[in-house]
Amino acid sequence: MNASTSTLGALCALTILLPLGMPPAARADGDTTPLIEKVHNATARYTDINVAFKEGWVTATPCVSGPDTGAMGVHLVLQARISAGTLNAEQPEALIYEPMANGAMRLVGVEFIVLASVWESNNPGPNPGVPALDGNLMNYIAYPNRYGLPAFYELHVWAWEHNPKGSFADWNTQVTCDHQPIS
Repeated sequence: MNASTSTLGALCALTILLPLGMPPAARADGDTTPLIEKVHNATARYTDINVAFKEGWVTATPCVSGPDTGAMGVHLVLQARISAGTLNAEQPEALIYEPMANGAMRLVGVEFIVLASVWESNNPGPNPGVPALDGNLMNYIAYPNRYGLPAFYELHVWAWEHNPKGSFADWNTQVTCDHQPIS
């Protein structure tokens, strides 16, 4: 086990109680791209958060928000996907949920994540380049970072909630953490 794996394991070990899922939300208004369509179709079963838990997804973060940028939401991850470093539009590494006033969790988007060290290892050479998913370049997050993870690349896809900031922006002003349960 290396430092990246143990840090990621610690992150995935975080748990919070999440209520039952909600019925499917409408598709992102007018923001349809081939990538959004793939993500939407591949993640439809996760509109019920219990399906995600039954398939091995674990809570990685409480609801993530910013004071003036909106929120990301609660992230559930599949650690094996992050460790593999393989990018596939139909297999995101994280599902993102918004806590609702009635205690339910609503699927709003996904995040694709690849550790920089894994990307470089899987793409040897003097210039491994920036990973891209269906033509969309991923964002580089250096270490140290607020997540306590080694350097990584990420891309958010708001397939279940319209984002006025853009379908691939990190923060969504339509998502809120106002109803995050207090542990």
